[in-house]
Amino acid sequence: MANEFILNAELRTDLGKGASRRLRHAGKVPAIIYGAGHDPVSLTLLHNELAHQLENEAFFSHILKVKIDGKDNQAIVKDLQRHPSRPRIMHIDLQRVSATEKIRVNVPIHFTNEEQSPGVREGGLITHSLTEVEVACLPADLPEYLEADLSELELNGIFHMSDLKLAKGIELVELAHGESHDQAVASVHVPRAVKEEDDEPTTEESGEAAATEDGESSEPAEE
Repeated sequence: MANEFILNAELRTDLGKGASRRLRHAGKVPAIIYGAGHDPVSLTLLHNELAHQLENEAFFSHILKVKIDGKDNQAIVKDLQRHPSRPRIMHIDLQRVSATEKIRVNVPIHFTNEEQSPGVREGGLITHSLTEVEVACLPADLPEYLEADLSELELNGIFHMSDLKLAKGIELVELAHGESHDQAVASVHVPRAVKEEDDEPTTEESGEAAATEDGESSEPAEE
């Protein structure tokens, strides 16, 4: 993972809704960090600094470096709350990680070679059913994203979760529940409008059908 994300945090002692509201007005974000055998700690982060980090998709699938009182803490994002109508971050939950304990993180899927898909070449359109999957792995093995190579996807074919190529030490959480949980990631089908157009009868066929309904044979009468 080439990207590095650093969050400069301050300890927060003034708790409660009123205190959180004052922090937000001051351009800060209430936060909490917990896990890895340590007690939860309330923090504050600078809103603009956090918002800038969030512009990078990889922020959510990386081990973050959280600086608290000069000490580095490794953590992942577990929850993020945004304002429903304003571009404002309301709260963020961070979970500490241990190098020896597996973590579960949602990782984005990047789709490649769509135009090379046989199904697309035959006029099909690709539909993405999933854009991320939950993986379980040690922090050092956490991938920035998983790649779905659709270069061999045939018309009416489906690319499943089990088709994703995983590096050693990475597991898909959903597949641990059995084959019935092997969800579709992408598929390729002929667009509905095109299919309906192909199924419509021609003018000649429509005329023959009408003649048959009126009791007249489409074949010429014998003399």
